[in-house]
Amino acid sequence: MSNTTNCETRLVLLGTGTPNADLDRWGPALAVVVDDQPYIVDFGSGVVRRAVEAGLDVKKLTRAFLTHLHSDHTVGFPDLILTPWVLGRSEPLEVWGPPGTRHLAEHILSAYKEDVRERTESLQPSNEEGWKTLANEITEPGIIFEDDNLEVEAFPVDHGSWKAYGYKFVTRDRSIVISADTAPTALMIEKAKGCDVLVHEVYSLKGFATRPPDWQRYHAAVHTSSNQLAEIARKSEPKLLVLYHQLFWGASEEDLLAEIRKGYGGKVVSGTDLGVY
Repeated sequence: MSNTTNCETRLVLLGTGTPNADLDRWGPALAVVVDDQPYIVDFGSGVVRRAVEAGLDVKKLTRAFLTHLHSDHTVGFPDLILTPWVLGRSEPLEVWGPPGTRHLAEHILSAYKEDVRERTESLQPSNEEGWKTLANEITEPGIIFEDDNLEVEAFPVDHGSWKAYGYKFVTRDRSIVISADTAPTALMIEKAKGCDVLVHEVYSLKGFATRPPDWQRYHAAVHTSSNQLAEIARKSEPKLLVLYHQLFWGASEEDLLAEIRKGYGGKVVSGTDLGVY
């Protein structure tokens, strides 16, 4: 990452949803935007249309990072591959993610091969590069990407039996840590220590109490409750905590924020689709 020029970094939440269908919250996806260059993390449903709503240039959606392979985080992958190409992206999409990312990309392209053939061989104006996808699988934590705008560090999180990663973005003016879906880990506290923005998943304890026992066992094992997140934030002291991928289960946004504030006195907001931080 060069130190020769200034930059402005902003975090744009494209979608803050979960597998629960919520018309106000599309699939999980966000963008770290440095000047006017977006870097996408996860690609839930509606990712490209949300990017348009956020004012991002879809032709610049060329770099993306996947936290894990759950469907709610990946169903927008075909959209991210193909729609920006149809709209003029002229270079391949490059993606970093856990093992299985390459398999996913290859099979999406196989499923859409007739679409690509028709668009490239018919009268429709197109280019030969923008649909291509370069999938990089992360097998070890550390710095996985660097350019003149930023560096990206991947670190392991705890979300079931497969490999899943959180990401730390460091630019010349900000540091942004993105948790992915995860149970609490000591490493998260370490990576988020003193960062400008911590974007972290969370579930409401009030809502959790209404869930069936089998779902309670699952969520307690692989997700982070409001009181656990309050402890993480208290120990890591981010300048701003952004709640993300919120599981409410009938609780209100005010309920969730109140649960966090019982154990954490720092600045916290409940993220919304198209929120900019």
